[in-house]
Amino acid sequence: MKTFKGLATLAAVFFAGSVYAAGPNAQMSQVLDGLKKEAGAASFSAEEGRKLYNAKRTHSQKKEERSCTTCHTSNPAASGKSTAGKVIEPLSPSANPQRFTDPKKVEKWFKRNCEWVYERECTPKEKGDFITYMMSLK
Repeated sequence: MKTFKGLATLAAVFFAGSVYAAGPNAQMSQVLDGLKKEAGAASFSAEEGRKLYNAKRTHSQKKEERSCTTCHTSNPAASGKSTAGKVIEPLSPSANPQRFTDPKKVEKWFKRNCEWVYERECTPKEKGDFITYMMSLK
């Protein structure tokens, strides 16, 4: 009986560890797969995502320059700060493995941040390119 308990415990630990290790990447892949369907795209471009992340534009009414880097810094693996001074966890999944794993959060933050930076919603292709760029960072 003792050996069985030990094997069962070992199996449970191994299973839990493998689910944790594969979890965030599998969830990010699911988010990307959904965006591919929505965009009608076969793949996304990390280079286009990099351009989107670094693009600067002037807000039409407030006349201030805005970009993703305004709050998230030029290094996506670093923490940033909102305009209200609140700390923002890193965007890069290499520094923040839970980033881009929850479809509802992904949609919420893209909607809010694309409106703030670009004064419009981002397209599914732009979202996919952006996430692909973030996943490419080591």
